[in-house]
Amino acid sequence: MGSHFSYTCQARCCVTKARAGVFHTPHGVVETPRFMPVGTLANVKTVTPAQLRGTGAQMVLANTYHLHLQPGEDLVAEAGGLHRFMGWDGPMLTDSGGFQVFSLSEMRQISDEGVTFRSPRDGKIIQITPERSIQIQNALGADVIMAFDECPPHPATWDEVKRATDRTMRWLERCFVAHTRTDQALFPIVQGGVYPDLRQEAAEAIAQYEAFGYAIGGVSVGEPPELIEKIVQVTAPLLPEDKPRYLMGVGTHKEMVRAIAAGVDLFDCVIPTRLARHGAALVQGDRWNLKNNRFRRDFTPLDDTCPCYTCQNFTRAYISHLLHAREILAFTLISIHNITELVRFTQRIREAILGDRFAVEFAEWLGHG
Repeated sequence: MGSHFSYTCQARCCVTKARAGVFHTPHGVVETPRFMPVGTLANVKTVTPAQLRGTGAQMVLANTYHLHLQPGEDLVAEAGGLHRFMGWDGPMLTDSGGFQVFSLSEMRQISDEGVTFRSPRDGKIIQITPERSIQIQNALGADVIMAFDECPPHPATWDEVKRATDRTMRWLERCFVAHTRTDQALFPIVQGGVYPDLRQEAAEAIAQYEAFGYAIGGVSVGEPPELIEKIVQVTAPLLPEDKPRYLMGVGTHKEMVRAIAAGVDLFDCVIPTRLARHGAALVQGDRWNLKNNRFRRDFTPLDDTCPCYTCQNFTRAYISHLLHAREILAFTLISIHNITELVRFTQRIREAILGDRFAVEFAEWLGHG
């Protein structure tokens, strides 16, 4: 099993806990730290796999919950697995479905056995247990799969989070027993809400499992950014140093740079494509509403330092025109740029770590400037 996955740390920051490394998977390498685009239903919205590759993306996510509902994991397996089904030949990750079950489903019932909920698509009653989540992900065939966890919302009391965290740990054992594919890496997830003692307890317990990577979950469920930062600073250093660390659902510039300083390697978020569908571009850390009048006669690229297809071929005025004309191409062009922006940002951080410049070059982002 170990021959399929490995992580090599190439450099460490001498001031912070930031590190640069390489995560090897059956479908290629992921150079860390790295932002990973989200392809919920086996596609990154409005972007083709070829366009996605052009953004510099190396690893892509898909959503277990949504794919189970539509088109079903059996159909994906019949098609040859997610890679062949969606035409992406690079590394892939699927989440466990836990977050979506708890955040999107109505009439859900949680027990130690699993979660029963009503499908928002057809009203059908569905039960997902730790074993079922792993079976679905085994059928989907991503390189990295996630343990089934209970993700309590914010705010929640210490007692509520303690119960959810303990249940997540019991479920984790069942996930490892159910996992059968040697070409897939199962990542455990640290829960614990905003309570440092619960995070520490969970991280130390999870670190006892011989996994190929570890995740920090439950930090994008309504907490303010300062609490997210505190949670990550407490949790990340407790996870094994010789494996990649993945912070789930986080993808803003500031959150990523500060998490990297705490020792995190991988990130995912729907921000780049979601903002694009609202006409918003990410430009060197800022958000621009391209529907604003100031862009209607601006014949410069979104970012003249950006190598993406959008910036190399189109102007702010043209994209603004597409938005006002309600042309779908606008969403594609902005998505390409936004994904490139976040991937390039993590690439810049990686290069700074390798060159021992991270703490100085990103001092302003870190709050040191």
